[in-house]
Formats: sequence, structure tokens, C-alpha cells
Amino acid sequence: MSTIPPLEVWLRGPLPAVPPLLQPVAHALLQAREELNQELADFPPDLLWQRPAGVASVGFHLQHLAGVLDRLLTYARAEVLTPPQLEYLAQEGTCPGPSCSVAALVQVFNERVDQALAQLRATPEATLTEVRGVGRAQVPSTVLGLLVHAAEHTMRHLGQVLVTARILAAQAEAQR
Repeated sequence: MSTIPPLEVWLRGPLPAVPPLLQPVAHALLQAREELNQELADFPPDLLWQRPAGVASVGFHLQHLAGVLDRLLTYARAEVLTPPQLEYLAQEGTCPGPSCSVAALVQVFNERVDQALAQLRATPEATLTEVRGVGRAQVPSTVLGLLVHAAEHTMRHLGQVLVTARILAAQAEAQR
């Protein structure tokens, strides 16, 4: 008996209350959350900060996924980063304490996706072409540009974290 995998999020239809032009952003974020939660459910905690071949660790990617999503959404709201956001950015790639377990880092990402979905639902399509400044230099972008980049950047790092996790798991298995 074969099991048919579920359809990818984008093939499941429109998401309630998300503006039509922002559906792809929401679909990508939900797809990333599903894959991340599934693939890292049993990820060994002792591998979290390992850097095979010098690439970024799974821990870094998990922190960065949550942090960059938060920062890009902040810019999309025409806000500047707060001191806690800047502190979080400075600590990406390090384990500052017990809150950096696999489960805790995945949970922070899940919460950021929930916040992103709420922001997408509250974003009027008429604002999508409004200019927003990015970073200290206030490099111009648009609301849509920031939201699309949030989804694209999330998927980019999802791919990196999944590949790194698989390499580490294979290396650990080979050493047994």
C-alpha cells in the first residue's frame, strides 16, 4: 500500500484572508515551516552547531530564518529595527544559552511564520508598491519587494539547512 504525499502548500488552494497578490508569499512560508518541522523533528542536538566543510551550521540557519523574517517584516511595516532585534542579529550563529535547542529554535521560526501570516492578512494590496527603506542606509525597496524577499530568503535558507542536516546525519551514521 503506497501513501500519497500531501500536496505542496501552493497546490492546496488560496489561504483565507490573505490578499491574492500575497498568496505566494504565504504559501512559501507555510511550505518552509512544514518541511523544517518534518525534517528536523529528530535532528540530533549534538549536531546543531557543527559546520561540515566550513558551511554554516543548522543552528545558524534556524536562527537566521527567524531573524531575517522578523527584520524584513519590520521594514515592510516602515519601522526601524529595535535594540533586541539588533542583538538577535549580532548573536546569530552562536548558542547564547538553553534557548538554542533544536526544538526551541524551530519554535521561534514557527512563531515568526505565524506573525508573518498575520501581517500578510493585514497588508492591503494597495500598499504593495509603497517604498520602504531597508537597513541603516534605508536602501529603497517596496512592501511587495520586502515580502517576496522574505519568502525567497526563507526558502533559500530552508534548502541550506536541510542539506546541511542530511550531510551531518549521514556523517554521524557512517561513524557508528
